[in-house]
Amino acid sequence: MSNTDLYTASDYEALLQFLYLVPVGLVQTTLGGEVLLLNAMSARLLLPVSPDGSLDNLFTALADVAPDLRALAQAFTQPYGVVCESLRIPLQPHPGQPALGAAQPQVLSFSLFKLDPTRLMAVLNDATFDVQREQQGLARRLNAAARVDNLTRMPNRSVALEHLQRILARNVGATGDAGPEFAVLFMNCDRLKQINDTAGHAAGDGVLGLLADRLRATLRSRSRFERHNGSELVAARIGGDEFVVLVDDLARADHVHAVAQRLLDVLAKPYGIGPHQLHCSVSMGIVLRAQARGDADAVLQSASIAMVEAKRAGGARYVVFEPAMQVRAAHRADIEAELRRALAQEQLFVVYQPVVGLVPAAPADGAVDRTSGVEALVRWDHPARGVVLPYEFITVAEECGLIGALGDFVLASACRQFVQWRAALGPQAPRLLAVNVSRAQLHQPGWVAYVDALLRSIGMDAAQLQLEVTESLAAQDESVQARLHELKALGLTLALDDFGTGYSSLASLHLLPVDTVKIDRSFVCQADTSQHHRVLIEATVRVAHSLGMATVAEGIETPAQAAVVRELQCDKGQGYIFSRPRTADGLVQWLRTPVDD
Repeated sequence: MSNTDLYTASDYEALLQFLYLVPVGLVQTTLGGEVLLLNAMSARLLLPVSPDGSLDNLFTALADVAPDLRALAQAFTQPYGVVCESLRIPLQPHPGQPALGAAQPQVLSFSLFKLDPTRLMAVLNDATFDVQREQQGLARRLNAAARVDNLTRMPNRSVALEHLQRILARNVGATGDAGPEFAVLFMNCDRLKQINDTAGHAAGDGVLGLLADRLRATLRSRSRFERHNGSELVAARIGGDEFVVLVDDLARADHVHAVAQRLLDVLAKPYGIGPHQLHCSVSMGIVLRAQARGDADAVLQSASIAMVEAKRAGGARYVVFEPAMQVRAAHRADIEAELRRALAQEQLFVVYQPVVGLVPAAPADGAVDRTSGVEALVRWDHPARGVVLPYEFITVAEECGLIGALGDFVLASACRQFVQWRAALGPQAPRLLAVNVSRAQLHQPGWVAYVDALLRSIGMDAAQLQLEVTESLAAQDESVQARLHELKALGLTLALDDFGTGYSSLASLHLLPVDTVKIDRSFVCQADTSQHHRVLIEATVRVAHSLGMATVAEGIETPAQAAVVRELQCDKGQGYIFSRPRTADGLVQWLRTPVDD
């Protein structure tokens, strides 16, 4: 007895009626796609995309939107089974057919089954709303992810700006005591770059993660200075090593000092990263309600300006924003733009200050060795302001990343000039050239090779070059000291510039890879009037000489000062009493001028 014998005619008719009315598209076809049976729902789904409006062949009807279906069905060689299931087919009307309306299916869910060796069954559904829900869910997840910093899991800049804008909107028009107090605390890590350079970027990321944890924990423990009726503290990471804290609804503006100091203290504690105990304090700029002007971006910029002031003051501190800071920041920005043009248009030039020999002990006429050496110093020939001295632009160059290019310009120019002097003046030429080196140059990859190549290309003996570094830079970390040893291996010498921080520095002088100690002018200027400073100079000279280092007294301006440092056996001197910085031609004239003149 066949399966059809189990059903009465009325049963079969009811089944057909069910298949015809079911809200799912059903299409029975041959293996080649010729339609044997289709219900109303399948016709409604297929007609808008059929090339000619015909539904004689399923694969032909879907040829434009799913051209691979025929091949997929032919490749399925099993007698029965699932050919494909829940394919998502984006629908588009065939040319000549009306456009799909908003109420019409936009995406088709398509499944194909092999019923037996000769027949296929396709199941079609309108998947438009499912796809839209999935897309909306994905958009929500992406939007949420875009508002969270991946590393610290803190809100990001856009969230901080939105929150700050809401705070500002609540305070529009509030003056004096009319509005609740709030504060924006903008923080920047003081030593993250050094940590990345010495311990690796993974360690730096670890510090940022721990810093974020400390921020969250500190802000959760509400200060007794804060109001509790709706007060809010929001912390966000807004840049690589920049964080912001928004303190809303302070009881009084001056309570922000307690909040700021608490954060500084917590964030300054060592960070345990693997085997390292790393130190990374922060510099903080604060904007209070009374100084908040403009939109959220403008207020955040003001807090950033105050943070830069904190960093310029030595870091690990906070500074409250004042309008005058914005004026200074604008001035620095102008200098930066002009300095970039100056480098491109060759407005910078080098002057040279003589470094004279002082020993043996004071001759009656106070004669000095004029050819001992020179120090190269940069100047800026500004087209409108004339000659600009370094103190007006060196700090800006350091802050904006131009100090490396500026230092390389001075080094190359001075070395070439030194070689020209040696060729033209012979024994009358300076014997040593001193050039200052910046942190940026020492951290620049391949810089030691650059110095070596420069000296070789111009034919200058490395022993004739002295590179000068500050005490803080020379003692900074192992990577800097390794670079200094690499430079010394070229045959040049190193000088410790502006030395003069007292006995603590003398105790560690033997650890620094230097050949010459330059005693800071703050000691020398009081050498003839202060016994204390005289003793410090004498101690520095003795310790340096015991380590085989030479000494240079900087900033000598009077005969009395010169007499003291000579008496204390300082090897060389530098200062206005001997000569101000001179152009290359001016130095030649000075060298050739008789001493009596």
